[in-house]
Amino acid sequence: MTSLQTDGRVADGRLLTVEDLRTTFATERGPVCAVDGVSLTLDRGQALGIVGESGSGKTVLSRSIMGLLPSTARREGSIRFGDQDLLGPNAPDMSRLWGREMSMVFQNPMVSLNPVMRIGEQIAEPLRIHLGMSRRDAKATAIRLLRDVRIPEPDRRVDQYPHELSGGMRQRVMIAIALACGPTLLFADEPTTALDVTVQAQILELIAEQRAERNMSVVLVTHDLGVVAGHTDVIAVMYGGRLVEIAPTKVLFSQMRMPYTEALLQSIPRLDQKSHTRLNAIPGRPPDLHDPPRGCAFAPRCAFARDRCREEAPPLATAENPDHKFACWYPVGSPEYHETKERISAGLEIGSTS
Repeated sequence: MTSLQTDGRVADGRLLTVEDLRTTFATERGPVCAVDGVSLTLDRGQALGIVGESGSGKTVLSRSIMGLLPSTARREGSIRFGDQDLLGPNAPDMSRLWGREMSMVFQNPMVSLNPVMRIGEQIAEPLRIHLGMSRRDAKATAIRLLRDVRIPEPDRRVDQYPHELSGGMRQRVMIAIALACGPTLLFADEPTTALDVTVQAQILELIAEQRAERNMSVVLVTHDLGVVAGHTDVIAVMYGGRLVEIAPTKVLFSQMRMPYTEALLQSIPRLDQKSHTRLNAIPGRPPDLHDPPRGCAFAPRCAFARDRCREEAPPLATAENPDHKFACWYPVGSPEYHETKERISAGLEIGSTS
């Protein structure tokens, strides 16, 4: 049961409920459905990973929930944040929720940060707008936030410009801005892109620590299953704008059913492989959403696809675990999957079978 604090914020329970969300963009070539019928839930303090290749719809999904879309976009379905209906006739002004209730750490801090504003001013701005702080108090809070995100010498860094900081420090500044007003929901859109491995680990640990300290929900958007493995409670896999698999993190890695999820996992470099081992790549390219393929969108790239896959789009089915859902006619572990696997291992041609 959701409970509310006296300031209207969600204290515990179900924080976010998305039902049959569709986001369509009007383009010169016609409408493009970038998010197609996605449903998911998120509890207070929970971490959700949204995984998929570029163009899968994961970033559009997070921006659709926050309402950060251009005028060419149209949203349909239902989005509930606590007890507030964000798409209904009495939907709140989203600008009142941004920063204070939900925030986003954007993918490229060098583009997202204002190059002609000092770091401290950019952190202080939401504090003054949403919380009504004075310039002096906002600057003091900005210094504390920089210290919270482990930026050394925060008293000096607060007066620097973005170009004077490293990539990892700029990403920490983005996190400080997002956390400034104490949101209950944080979206992190590819927060470790273009950072070296050591800094990636530090950023992910920082987000996890802040989540625990603030009882904050986190939606971690990434193309890398390895990133979400140890930092989420639930993983949702997207392809072609649709949800193709969703499960608790441990269940997904131990009992994944969607061949696309398996292909994403196999494309991750492994420590037990020899140096210069060729990486596994998913053949082909993501579907053209202006003209999506008939049937399963992944079928043209899937080694296990059969005639039915190319004709009928599979619905989300429930696995043995009721919290595990997947969209595949011949999932990983099925007799048809093993049959195809044996033919591939034997070097036999894969024919069209029903």
